[in-house]
Parts: sequence; structure tokens; C-alpha cells
Amino acid sequence: MKFKILLALIFVNLMQAQKFYFPKAAVTDSLILEKQMPELATKVISNFQTVKYKPKNDVDFSDALFRLQMVAKDYKKSIITLAEHRKQFADHNMAGYKSMGYEIYSMAKLTEAETKASFPKALQTAFNKKYESLDEHLLPRVGLAVNGDVNNFRKLLKKALDKQKGKDSIDYASALALCKAYLNYKTYSSIHPQVMQLLMVKDKEKFITETKDLKTRNGNTLTITIIRKKENKSPLPVILTSNIYAGEIDHFFGKRAAVYNYVGAVVNTRGKRNSNDENNPFEHESQDLYEVIDWVSKQPWSNGKVGMIGGSYVGFSQWAAVKKLHPALKTIVPQVSVGIGIDYPAQNNVFMNYMLQWIQYVTNNKYTDEADFSNAAKWDSINTAWYKSGKSFRALDTISGKPSTVFQRWLDHPGYDQYWQKMVPYKEEFANINIPILTTTGYYDDDQIGALYYYKEHMKYNRNADHYLVMGPYNHGGAQSFGFTYVEGSPIDPAARISIDDLAFSWFDYILKNGKKPNLLKDKVNFQVMNTNTWKHFPSLDKIHTSSLKFYLQDSKNNPSVFNKPNQQSFTLLKVDFKNRNDKDTYYAVSKKDSIKTTNSIYFESEVLDKDLIISGDMSGIFNISVNKKDLDTNTYLYQIKPDGQLFWLSSHIARASYAKDHEVRQLLTPNTIEQIPMKNAYVMSKKIEKGSKLLLVIGINKTPNWQLNYGTGKDVSDETIKDSGEPMEIKWYNDSYVEIPVYKD
Repeated sequence: MKFKILLALIFVNLMQAQKFYFPKAAVTDSLILEKQMPELATKVISNFQTVKYKPKNDVDFSDALFRLQMVAKDYKKSIITLAEHRKQFADHNMAGYKSMGYEIYSMAKLTEAETKASFPKALQTAFNKKYESLDEHLLPRVGLAVNGDVNNFRKLLKKALDKQKGKDSIDYASALALCKAYLNYKTYSSIHPQVMQLLMVKDKEKFITETKDLKTRNGNTLTITIIRKKENKSPLPVILTSNIYAGEIDHFFGKRAAVYNYVGAVVNTRGKRNSNDENNPFEHESQDLYEVIDWVSKQPWSNGKVGMIGGSYVGFSQWAAVKKLHPALKTIVPQVSVGIGIDYPAQNNVFMNYMLQWIQYVTNNKYTDEADFSNAAKWDSINTAWYKSGKSFRALDTISGKPSTVFQRWLDHPGYDQYWQKMVPYKEEFANINIPILTTTGYYDDDQIGALYYYKEHMKYNRNADHYLVMGPYNHGGAQSFGFTYVEGSPIDPAARISIDDLAFSWFDYILKNGKKPNLLKDKVNFQVMNTNTWKHFPSLDKIHTSSLKFYLQDSKNNPSVFNKPNQQSFTLLKVDFKNRNDKDTYYAVSKKDSIKTTNSIYFESEVLDKDLIISGDMSGIFNISVNKKDLDTNTYLYQIKPDGQLFWLSSHIARASYAKDHEVRQLLTPNTIEQIPMKNAYVMSKKIEKGSKLLLVIGINKTPNWQLNYGTGKDVSDETIKDSGEPMEIKWYNDSYVEIPVYKD
């Protein structure tokens, strides 16, 4: 969304233009490569410092630096830089776990040099030393940190080397990328599988792990993993996770519950691990989980109380579980929960290309296809090929080379119909959910809209719901683990840098062990106001703002204020030619420091704010438009232009106009007639906007390779092709349209 202006582009080009010697023989001769890589890394480090090249923040800088130091074989400095990187990454007990594999490798190389021990012996010493130094609550993450995909790293290194075939020099950006690819392969091919075996020994000392196959009444097979601390002899409450991402993550979930002194139980969905059933994501969780909860609650290691936790799909699973509530299920902690049919696989009824990438990720095998999922170049090329072809959205899976029945079935349900409704509680069913619930999400969480959908529906249909909500400046990963120091390139307030794990298990202690309520939960809705270093606490979500500003679609240069309703009606015309697949991107330079992409969009900039403003909540509004088609998909973005000229993303919204009034029933527009299109279900944000800032509103039509294209014929959008595009879409955005910006005042 955010694009640097010409000066930044020139700087990047200069970086890429700088060349280093790198013999072409290194591409094919591993001995020459081993000799050249430390020399190359040393040159990059020198350049790194002399040109004062800085990534977007200190975390990214230290991350790149420790990797370069390792390739240069300066292991002492790499360990020092890693320690600094951990502090920058997160300033609590979860800090820097992702870099643990590199630290263990560096420690082993130092031990090998100092003691003249063999590398395997040195690695064992280094691993044991690191493991023993860790906070107990970090132990479950060790497996995630050291279990690198060596085969994939080998492929990525080969790909980076292949770019150098026939060349005797390498540019700065390619050198940096090659050093990182080389390090990943070098590190994990050296420590794996020995470190995994060492970890297995440690786990056996600390935990009891059992894996069983459960048979459901319908004859389906579900694999379940149970993990307990050996020292806990008495029955305990069980923390259950329903997980489609079968693999090492199962053991993480189980061990995480165990180190907080619970029994961890992780059940894989149908078709995963040992199950030969058909894998249809989302469809059977509600039915299966009732039986799983019944089983775990009756085991000798269980005291009969069950809680559930997890994020994303795993957050969805908990809402599926409470559609038919089992008496043993005492609480759930849904984090960043997928709102199935709400924000995924379509957001506000617009399907996303990512859905196919995810489907293949979880259905290609009995575990997860990490290499395929992380192959960004492959998926970018598939999406671009589809976009350029002009074929229907239904053709996307065929273009990918792997037709998908799940993909096609999802496309058959563009509205929120019974197919989606049967998977989770629907309307009055929320009234029957009377157990305590803790929901966590973040302002940068991809599934925030889904997480808040469940919260709002629960509070709507059950006025006495014992449901707590925690929101802060967290992304999809952070709101289900811990608050990173930097999010989206910007530092978050120290007050927000909390461990979500600690919060969740303090909640379990409170509900399942009669413990103290977590201090953060001072009221039902708890949210961190960015740029104030404070949390706010209110009894309901609608209290997080006290008033609102209506931002009208008018130019402040020709009007006293965008916040005043216009005296006369006029419109801004936007034309979008869906036949043209070679759009030249356009940009608006908001300042000397920043610019914004405005392709297929219009934009409106406010006057300078004369006082601080706290925006808190989700933008909404009314679009009064006239279009020469029967439908359209809108994009809306709200930004802060800081006093120094930098852009800051505040909220966004994508939606299909024909479902704007009712996400279950499509209501087509009447061409060339002024219609009111409500805007709702945008991303929530809470942030203090400094005096001297301006607000920027960018509104447009969705036309990218990343989302379904709506040509406006009124047919099923998934079936439309470029042949349906007809004349360019012409939208008149009337100036009495507005976006309502929620404001909080003490």
C-alpha cells in the first residue's frame, strides 16, 4: 500500500548498482563457494556500514547484520549482535526465539574452535547450554526454532546461485540475498537432525507424550497428541487445540500447555497425520470436536475440565466447538480467529486469491506443504498469469496446475449462506454460549474482522455474555503469541509489548483453577491506544469512541473543510477499464518523504489538524454513487500524513456493493442511478494522531491480481471473464458521501 518516492528509488538503485567480485566458478564448485562466501559477506558488511544502509528499523538491521557476521565466520560478534537483536525483537521472555538455531550454530562453531572438539560434540554442548538457560515457558518454541526445512533451503540457495551463472560480479542486493540463503542452508544442514534428536532427549526427560488415533461415531479417524509434564502426577484441566497444521506445531501446542501446568491435547482435523479421511477444511470441526472434548474429559489425566486455545484456523475451531457446547468445555481463548465466510476465504464477500495458496498448503499432504506455501514467486506468477489471461476466477486453480474441489465448492457460496452458517454459531445460537471467553486480536491482524464478528454476535445475542476482548498493535502472529517491538516497520508502545501466552494461561488459571483475574482485564473491552503508551478499558466495544468525524469526499483545497457537509452536490468521476491489463501505476506525492499508489482510485486530503486527535474504532460511512454497471467492489484506505510527511496506515476496507446491505443476500445496483452503499466491517484502529498531521482517504475499485475481479454484469462474479468487461466502469462518487471516523475524547 505504501510506496517510497523517487529519492528512495534512486537510493535502492544505487545500492543494487554497487558490485562485488564473485567468481562464476563459485556457482558450480562447492569448495570455491565455501572460500568465497566469507569474503563476500565481509565486503557486504563493510558496505553495510560505510554507506549507512539501514533497513526500515533496527530489528531488520540487526537481523541482517548477525547473518552477515555468521557467513563471515565472525561468530563472537554474531552472538553479540543476536543478543541485541533479541532485545529489539521483543522485550520479554519470548524474545528472539526464532533466531535460536543460528545462535546455537554460532556457539557450536566457537566451541569447536576453542576446544578442538568435533562439531557434533560441540553442537551438543552448545545446545545443552542454550536449552538450560531458557525460561521454561520458552522451551516449547525450541522445536519451531531449530526445525528448519533443509531441502527447501537447498533449493533456495541453488536458485540464488543460478542467478549468478556466467557472471564474475554480484550487485549489493543479490549479494545480501545470497548470503542469507547460504546461511540458512549452512546452518540447518549442519545442525539438523542432530539438534532435533537432542531436543527429543530433553523432551523425554521433561514430558510424557502420547499419540493416539480416535475413531468418531461416523467412523472417521482423528489423530490426537497428549503432552504432560512428568512432575505433575494428579489429574489436571486439559487445554485442547484443534489443529489442521499437523507437524512440529502440534508438539509446540501440547508442550505450551504443559509448561503452564496443564495437560496439552492437540487433535488434528480429518485427513491430517494418520487420518485417511477426506480433508475438507472447516466443514466438520463442530461435529468432531464434541466427541473429542467428551473423550479427553474422561481420561485419567483429566480432572474433567477442558479449555481451548489457538489462533487463525485454530481460533475458528473453538467457535465451531461451541456451536454445540459440551458440558466439560469451560472456556475458550480464540485468537485472531478466522471468520469463515466473513473475512476468509472472502472478505466482505470478495474472494481472495490467497485462498487457493492456503488450500494447497493444508491439503497437499498429511502435514503442511511449507515449501509450496512459502514460494512467493510461484504464487505471484500464478496470480499474474490469471490476471493477464482475463479468464474467470474459477480458472485460477486450473492455471495453478492443480484443480481443487475445495476451491470450487467455496466459490459456489459467494453470500453468507447455510454452507458457512452451519460451521459456527449463527444468530440465536450465540445466545446459548454461556462459558467465559477471552478473544485477542490486533490492529494489524488479517483476521481482525472475523475475530470481532464473533465477539459482536456473541454480545448481540447474549447480553450477559462473560466475554473479554483484548486488542493492541499486533499482527496476525503477535496477537496469538506476543507483542513484537516493531510491527509494520514501526515501534509499538512499551505498554503493548506483552506476552499473549502469559495472558491466555493466566486466564486459564482464573477460570479453571480459581486463580486471580489477569490484571490487564480491567473491563470487558481492553485496548491499547497507540502513541500514548496506555491501555483503555470499557464495558463494550461501542464505548471505545465517544464521537465521530464525517470525512466528506471533497477536496479541502476548494472547501473550508472535508469535515463539513458540502453545500452543493457534485461528484468525482472515476473510470476503470477492466479490459486493460497493463495499467501504468499512478502515485500521489503526499510530501517530499512519501507517496501513495492511486491506480484506479481517487483521493481526498484533509486540512492540517490543529490539535491532537485519538482515532479509536472502525471507520464506517455511506457512499452515494452512480455507476454504469450492476455491481462493483470498492477499496477504501485511511492514512495519517504525519507532520514530518510520512504516511501511516490507519484502516482499510474492501467490499462488494451488492452485498453491502446484507452479506447473505445479493442486491444488484441499478445502473446510472444514485444509490446509497453502506460501508461497514472495516479494520479497527486506536491511535493518537498528532497535531499538525493530515488525514488521507483513498477510495477506488478493486482491480489487482490478488483479488477476484467484479466486472459488474450481475452474473456470478466467479464466472465473469474479460469478455464481460464491456465499456469501462464509470463511477460518480458524490461529495455528500462520507467516511465516518471514530474519535475518542476523555
